[in-house]
Amino acid sequence: MLIKKILSAVISSALLLSAGGCGLSGNEDDKEIKVFTGFYGTSGIEIAQDNDIMELIAEKTGVKLEQTWLFEQDSANRMFSDMIVSNKYPDYIYADAENCHKLIKEGAFIPIDKYWDDYPLLKSFCKESEWDRIRSEDGHIYYIPLFSSINGKTTETVYSGEAFWIQLKVLKWADYPEIKTLDEYFDLLERYMRYNMYNENGDKNIGYEILATNNTFFAVDNPPMFLDGYPNDGCCIVDPDSLDARDYNLSDTAKLWFKKLNEEYSKGIIDPECFVQNSDQYYQKIASGRVLGMVDQYWNFSQAANDLPPECTYIPLNVTIDESIEGRYRSRSTFNDSTGVGVSVSCSDPDAAVKFMNDLLSPEIELLRFWGIEDVDYTVDENGIFRQSQKQIDRWFSNSYYSYSHICMYNYMPYHMGQAPDKINAYCPSYQEETFFERQPPLVQECFKAYNNKTFVDFMNEPDENPPWFPMWTYSNTLTNDTDYGRVMKQIDNEKHRYLPLLVMSGDFDAQWEKYEEAYKQIDTEIYFNALSAEVRRRCGINEKE
Repeated sequence: MLIKKILSAVISSALLLSAGGCGLSGNEDDKEIKVFTGFYGTSGIEIAQDNDIMELIAEKTGVKLEQTWLFEQDSANRMFSDMIVSNKYPDYIYADAENCHKLIKEGAFIPIDKYWDDYPLLKSFCKESEWDRIRSEDGHIYYIPLFSSINGKTTETVYSGEAFWIQLKVLKWADYPEIKTLDEYFDLLERYMRYNMYNENGDKNIGYEILATNNTFFAVDNPPMFLDGYPNDGCCIVDPDSLDARDYNLSDTAKLWFKKLNEEYSKGIIDPECFVQNSDQYYQKIASGRVLGMVDQYWNFSQAANDLPPECTYIPLNVTIDESIEGRYRSRSTFNDSTGVGVSVSCSDPDAAVKFMNDLLSPEIELLRFWGIEDVDYTVDENGIFRQSQKQIDRWFSNSYYSYSHICMYNYMPYHMGQAPDKINAYCPSYQEETFFERQPPLVQECFKAYNNKTFVDFMNEPDENPPWFPMWTYSNTLTNDTDYGRVMKQIDNEKHRYLPLLVMSGDFDAQWEKYEEAYKQIDTEIYFNALSAEVRRRCGINEKE
């Protein structure tokens, strides 16, 4: 209650100051706040209807956005299909790549480029060459890509990509060993579980967890790509000399990977419920602190891990199949042209909806979204560096009620990553390099020092420059059943969803692998990988028709 009163006073002061400033014009002459709705086909955090920063953004822009997220019991395909059938949509929609392009085909989105001439922040959000990559056949732009626009330079402290993750307490127990290979990773988990079957609360630890839902099957099927030292193209590995897209699903490393999972499953290291659980159950297990290790993308599980104690902090590892192979998990920022957020044809005021996206990109609003309120959530030192006290750190990162009632990032609407508008600070506290190490709990600092690191990113190898085709998943994610190669991709996915869990759980791995291999070879995979190779060459500027 006291926090609310203090914030209310500060917000009132901020509004008074902004009214006389040169930022966004206030809404004092017109008290009516326009309310837009948005559906985002991913997991997200619900916030209070009277969330402090949401209210402040509404005062400054004249708009409040009511966000709805995809829950486990909902099927994204079914929900978007229902929208298409009814021709009724929320004002904003964010969908996975396949459904995004389905919505465009069905005429669900307005052409944003018809409205943006008066909104330069949105129009300049991407380079012209990047806009060209997402133009539809009719020449229009129907969605704004997310997580791709960098202001200034890239700032990285938290590794957000895919890795083999392990809890800090496991590394500490083993005196912070170097873990380079798949065998070393599981050997450590086995040894720890042998002596630490239960945690301090008396709950049984889970040595290794797997999330294997339709939308997050990558934790099962793509590790062979990383284990062989390739970057995250997702759907294939690319030979840099021949520019051929190659299939790794039946590679020697793939077989070794699934055989290792099969062994660990039979030993009880892998959660026996992993292939029947839903996402909510997976996140609950992560949040319990019982899960010692897993393969996942950090952005996928980070919310569930937010309130874990320091000893349960997840550390990313560059695990490969052989120590002679360099892990290439980390990549440089890439432009994701496969999907984004759009304004639907059901929106009663599309111009205002496009204007709101533009306003969210203003320096004033971006600071509110990702840093909060000055002197409440952070202070500015004499050098212009944003700093947070321990109290502010604890509230911002570890207080779920504070997140619910105060923080409003609108993080599935357009924003700039990299640096804050001043190009001095990072765009958000998590990526503030100058203060990141000192903000970590002592146990995390101890772990960093043991490996001579200062951030989580330092645990991962320095990435190479992105080749022109990278990443290929931005292409494969857009494929549908409208093409023969899109249909083949679905056949491949179906067989993997059918057989890969069986490979892990089977009492006779070799026999089950033969069945999988036989079924997989019945698919004319060449059609799909030829299409991927053609796209690789197109992205490299090679016209195969010439």
